[in-house]
Amino acid sequence: MRRFRYQALNSEGVKLDGEVVAAGEREAARSIEQRGLMPLSVKPADEQAAPSGVLAGRKAKLNAQDLILALQELSTLLAAGVGLADAVNAQARSNPHPKMRDAFTGIAAALRQGQPFSQALAQAKLPLPRYVDTLVRSGEKAGLLAKSLADAAAQMDYDRSVRNEMRQALTYPVVLVLAGIGAVVMMFTYVVPKFATLLKRAEDLPWLASAVLNTGMFARENFLWISIVMIGVVLAASLVLRRPAARANLLQSMERIPVLGTWRIEAEVAAWARVLATLLGNRVPMLEALALSAESVASPRRRARLEESTRAVRGGRTLADALEEQGTLSPTGYNLIRVGEQSGELPAMLDSLAKLYRESGRTRMKQFLTLLEPVAILLIGGVIGIIMTGIILAITSANDIAV
Repeated sequence: MRRFRYQALNSEGVKLDGEVVAAGEREAARSIEQRGLMPLSVKPADEQAAPSGVLAGRKAKLNAQDLILALQELSTLLAAGVGLADAVNAQARSNPHPKMRDAFTGIAAALRQGQPFSQALAQAKLPLPRYVDTLVRSGEKAGLLAKSLADAAAQMDYDRSVRNEMRQALTYPVVLVLAGIGAVVMMFTYVVPKFATLLKRAEDLPWLASAVLNTGMFARENFLWISIVMIGVVLAASLVLRRPAARANLLQSMERIPVLGTWRIEAEVAAWARVLATLLGNRVPMLEALALSAESVASPRRRARLEESTRAVRGGRTLADALEEQGTLSPTGYNLIRVGEQSGELPAMLDSLAKLYRESGRTRMKQFLTLLEPVAILLIGGVIGIIMTGIILAITSANDIAV
């Protein structure tokens, strides 16, 4: 069965469009006629919806939101009592993203062949975090597949919200800095050269005036090459940052910056604690849960510390003691985990720890932005002020010589 998109006229001559599921175009047309409509066009939904050009690649690309919605809908159907095969078939028919429809179609075929859902999901090769596969396998064994899918979707949504918060927090400072750089470039390229004739009229300009005017003339005469170099630097940086190792090293370097570094550390610890709490809450063994949760940490140094803690737990140490030996958390974190281990409520304590670090991270983020914005304004204003001071000194020096 395939999905077809149609355009048709009703009895009043009004053009309607919609979708119908059928084995072929003829059957789809007959189905439309049975509804009392006159079909104008019937095309496969994939062809009809497929965009062209550059936008095609963008629209066809799966993002985190598409995956989260699919898992949430599947979990909701299973929790409502719908059979697994029927729920997967419903996703294969109705999911708006063509790649998701193809993936669920393959999963449905695998289920008909008797494969477990976890294996079929892995074969679909969707860009899901590794902990999703573990949660699904544990949910199948425990008969809690709907809950496991809901937990996986919630964890993915949490990860996405953390990334979005960081992007949104840095958007305004980045725009502010870029605007300031643009203003400085404009002044050096177009404003300062207007006063370059002063270099010929005055042989003994103050050093600041001479430096500003000479810099402006150099920027004006070599504007094309400077632009090419700047674009090259930006492209090179973007290519380097596409490498996971380079991004991880950059994030690790950010941790040395006051306030910003603490914010990064708390955000990562919150994500780690949330993943570990979700895995343990779904009956994933402790050592496997620790290994998977460590993969959610971007900083190589912190990931190495967590891996050392996992080895210590394998050797018989408690999780709180193993983490404390590596200096991974704060004293409050060690106490919460220790209480959770002693009371048997470790997932709940880890979830509380994640919330605590997340709220603390938000506070650090606000502090960082409070400091960053005036610093950026002062820095940009200082550079523009130096340029204007140099121009004024050049003008007054030239006037003194003329007098």
